[in-house]
Amino acid sequence: MRRLLSLILLSLFVSCGESEKSDRTTIVVIPKGTTHEFWKSIHAGARRAAIDLDVDIIWKGPLKEDDREAQIAVVENFISRGVSGIVLAPLDDAALRVPVMNATRSGIPVIIIDSGLQSDDYISFVATDNYQGGRMAGLEMARRLDGKGRVVLLRYQEGSASTMKREQGFLDAIAEITEIVVVSDNQHGGATTESAYQASENLLAPLQGDDGQLNVDGIFCPNESTTFGMLRALQDRQLNGQVRFVGFDSSDKLVEGLAAGDLDALVLQNPMAMGELGVRTMVAHLQGKPVERRIDTGVVLVTRDNMNEPTVAELLRPPSND
Repeated sequence: MRRLLSLILLSLFVSCGESEKSDRTTIVVIPKGTTHEFWKSIHAGARRAAIDLDVDIIWKGPLKEDDREAQIAVVENFISRGVSGIVLAPLDDAALRVPVMNATRSGIPVIIIDSGLQSDDYISFVATDNYQGGRMAGLEMARRLDGKGRVVLLRYQEGSASTMKREQGFLDAIAEITEIVVVSDNQHGGATTESAYQASENLLAPLQGDDGQLNVDGIFCPNESTTFGMLRALQDRQLNGQVRFVGFDSSDKLVEGLAAGDLDALVLQNPMAMGELGVRTMVAHLQGKPVERRIDTGVVLVTRDNMNEPTVAELLRPPSND
């Protein structure tokens, strides 16, 4: 009797384990980092798709957006765990090539979101047209400067394909305006708001004259952390509102800065859609359905004139997964 009971319990355990493994689709979503509001909104979008499609998602990424080794380790860990698919925002367009190739060779499909990869080993690329977003910022800067002046660009970090395209788009748009001069474009803010703040201080110090005024007319920053770091530096130096300032992405502090006139414009992505479409596209692929190789999630220019429009306000304060 005891032996029969043991066999029954063993068979139940085995069957339950097999059912759990075979019946559930599990997708890991790996962001560049987990602290910026942008990634929290991507997480919320991914969760919305997972709930609607009845699949499981795992959210796992490095804390900071410059930790290449940590993101590589996360990818390799989930390859070994044999997840159904990987949705990845590569924080370095070269360093993540081999891990993505390894996933593909292991039979795990990969969808890239947010930032490009120097590889073709993926099913679909779901992201903003970052070059056009940068051009949009450059043209807005030129409009606000009436086509003449001195501008600076605080870059984000090397290897980040999304922000590098924004920076190039901005510079290309500005280059079309002969009376606008770029006086600095070789400084990087780095992965955190603190490093961006320090880089902003270092950039502004030699540009501020003895009279306290800046001898530049415009500033562009290509992501949330650089925009916020620069905003803080301008506020601390009491220079806010005295220079044309165009940023990228959104947070509560940046919305406050826009409303107060400390920022002239923000170029916004749709992180909620990016996370949701990343998961939806993966599920469609796993079901054998055709998917688009490139999905553009859109970009919008926001100023004080349109920031209260319902569709724009939703982008300014997208849902997060807090």
